[in-house]
Amino acid sequence: MRIEEIIEKIRITLAEEFEVDIEIIQPEANLMKVLRLDSLDIVDMVVLVEQNFGFSVTSKDFIGVQTVQDFYSFVISHMNVEKYG
Repeated sequence: MRIEEIIEKIRITLAEEFEVDIEIIQPEANLMKVLRLDSLDIVDMVVLVEQNFGFSVTSKDFIGVQTVQDFYSFVISHMNVEKYG
């Protein structure tokens, strides 16, 4: 899967899971604010990542993830990704 495909999958998954308009999920947006997350929703994020992207995480793994772009980078760094084509 290419980076662009992963990013689009992340956007769709987040929009559906947290019931927000996909258009507000922009790279520079604050992840917690745009998805209206509280600390308990981090558990949902752990499950979401494990079910949709195939690797295990804990809530501590999200330390430092502030923006949507940070989340993209986090997921991509844990997957084997083709950069082009």
